[in-house]
Amino acid sequence: MTKPAASAKAPVYFILVTVVLDAMGIGLILPVMPDLLMEVGASDVAKAALWGGVLSAVYAVMQFLFSPTIGSLSDRFGRRPVLLISTAVLCLDYVIMALAGTLGWLLIGRIIGGIAAATHATAIAYMADISAPEKKSANFGLISACFGIGFILGPVLGGLLAELGPRAPFVAAAILAGANFLYGLLILPETVTDRTRRPFQIKRANPFGALKYVTAIPGVGILLACYFFYQIANMVYPAVWAYYTSAAFDWGPRMVGISLACYGISMALVQGGLIRVIIARLGEMRTVYVFLWYNAVMLSVITFIGSGWLLLALTPLSALGAVVAPALQSVMSQRAADNQQGELQGVMSSINAIGMIVAPLVFTQVFWRFTAPTTPVFLPGAPFMAAAVLMAVAGAIYAMGLRVSGPAGAR
Repeated sequence: MTKPAASAKAPVYFILVTVVLDAMGIGLILPVMPDLLMEVGASDVAKAALWGGVLSAVYAVMQFLFSPTIGSLSDRFGRRPVLLISTAVLCLDYVIMALAGTLGWLLIGRIIGGIAAATHATAIAYMADISAPEKKSANFGLISACFGIGFILGPVLGGLLAELGPRAPFVAAAILAGANFLYGLLILPETVTDRTRRPFQIKRANPFGALKYVTAIPGVGILLACYFFYQIANMVYPAVWAYYTSAAFDWGPRMVGISLACYGISMALVQGGLIRVIIARLGEMRTVYVFLWYNAVMLSVITFIGSGWLLLALTPLSALGAVVAPALQSVMSQRAADNQQGELQGVMSSINAIGMIVAPLVFTQVFWRFTAPTTPVFLPGAPFMAAAVLMAVAGAIYAMGLRVSGPAGAR
């Protein structure tokens, strides 16, 4: 397995830039979607919101379906061609979105974008290939931090470019993706060797077949179950944050944006740097266990918090729980064989996509039931208590996994 040298950081930069651009691509288009949808056929804002939900769901479904396929392709044909082709396709997707004249073309664009975004798993597998075992958590944390940075920058840049028209952010995204493709073409080496190459098999290049083979790895099945509940619980923030803060504290878009930016910056600092200190003291296995329960407590606190300024002050403490995902990814990555890294990350990306589909449906329903005019108990923070319960389920499942694997698994 290739290990990174101090003089060979360019591939790492490519991976990190790719992740930033992926996240920016999601956030960049959010400010202009209502105007664009009405321009191409939606009759009013309500119809635009309906179509926006359809486009988001289609995007997530494509990620769910194709992440294991693309992960398996990268295990067979290498990370370099998969990453470069996906970056080029992403550039094409933004061009289609920029030129789309009908709702149908926008739908096609989101289908293509969802498939191309499924290569996020390949980027993580590439990082796994070039990372020593003891460095995986920290490097996965860098990827998560870059995703957070991109998600912060995207809406800001999209809002500024929207002054030039609803299609300008897509043009900018296409230019950025094209530039990143050229950068990767010049500097990205291959990390899959003949020793680690795995034959491509249709039966395991889909979410269900891949899950069967990945869960056959000792200890990984129960860790994936933990990851599933963690992901859904953690997505309570994007799912209901704007509604919750509006109902509980009468926050407008400006304060919602500031609070989300604070959370994103705090999370990037945790995953990009502080995670190294935490794992050095606790080890990966204990880090996951401690911070799953820490997250459950913080979600419970948010449920009943009575001051918007106190909520904002607690944001950095809430973000500490972001160490769970990269540490858990590392634990599973170290258990998988070198020729299964793409497949494993593909399955994890499919789980992420399920969370993107399920979480908004679940948490918005909980929010509605506790804020509707007929509710007997007005509690806008109720979705966070539901998320705390799911996080506790993840902690209990992980504890079961620790008992099965024993202390020898603790790092």
